[in-house]
Amino acid sequence: MTTAKPALLQLLPLTVPYSPERLAKHFELIELWKAPDAQAVIASRKNDIVALVTSAMTPTRAELIDALPNLKAICSQGVGYDAIDVKHAQSKGIQVSNTPDVLNDCVADLAFGLLLATARKLGHAERYVRANQWGNGAAFPLGTKVSHKKVGIVGLGRIGMAIAQRAAGFDMDIRYHNRRARSDVPYGYEASLTDLASWADFLIIATVGGDATRRLINAEVLKALGPDGAIINIARGSVIDEAALVSALASGELGGAGLDVYEAEPTVPDALKTMDNVVIVPHIASATNETRKAMADLVLDNVDAFATTGKVITPVPAL
Repeated sequence: MTTAKPALLQLLPLTVPYSPERLAKHFELIELWKAPDAQAVIASRKNDIVALVTSAMTPTRAELIDALPNLKAICSQGVGYDAIDVKHAQSKGIQVSNTPDVLNDCVADLAFGLLLATARKLGHAERYVRANQWGNGAAFPLGTKVSHKKVGIVGLGRIGMAIAQRAAGFDMDIRYHNRRARSDVPYGYEASLTDLASWADFLIIATVGGDATRRLINAEVLKALGPDGAIINIARGSVIDEAALVSALASGELGGAGLDVYEAEPTVPDALKTMDNVVIVPHIASATNETRKAMADLVLDNVDAFATTGKVITPVPAL
């Protein structure tokens, strides 16, 4: 006599072709994005579902968690977990995992790519050539040198450290702002975010998202960074006061911005699309074949570990 498998609710497809086979090894797989009526599926299967696969792009709020009375594990693709009500899940004894470390390099690469593109006006330069303005119009404006400049990193965690390593390769002077100073790094610490912005030529945001950092980068910080400074954000759109950012860029109070993330993705303020001092990309920091495969594999490993040992491999810290 065979025993029916418990169910796993999958909110989004993973990028590796073997994920359905891996997930179905221990669970009956419910691919929610394929359902014509997602709520009806959840209501009809709520007692069967013990595990859930999600991501930063598929919010997992308290309402969904409460709708699944036998849920025991939430496995998320992505390092950030602000889209998951982790505290609520943990209060109910539900394990939550993410995919740290495997995306550090690609996110740091993009942060530095945005810094270079913003400082050297690469997006503007490409549009200039495509529009046949080279040799036929106004001379292209000068950019800003990157090497030997001052970079401030907001959030010196795993990704922040990878960004610092890249900045060191450009002989940049590096300082950082955290909730507390680190004793294991050679970089200068600024307890005041405004002081860090005043000092820096470039400010890179690499902190976590969520309520604790919502609009951490406000009008005062942007003003401190100044008309010759530029801000780079590969963290979460919520960390910057987006209205204040648009205003500072439009007025010239801030020199430039390179943005991978936005407050209300996929919506991007129209004003940003018209500014030549802004580089905007569609939340692609981890979007390489290699990294997305590694992220998906770690999600699958967390699911396997939960199914076989009762414990995920990379649990989110207790909140």
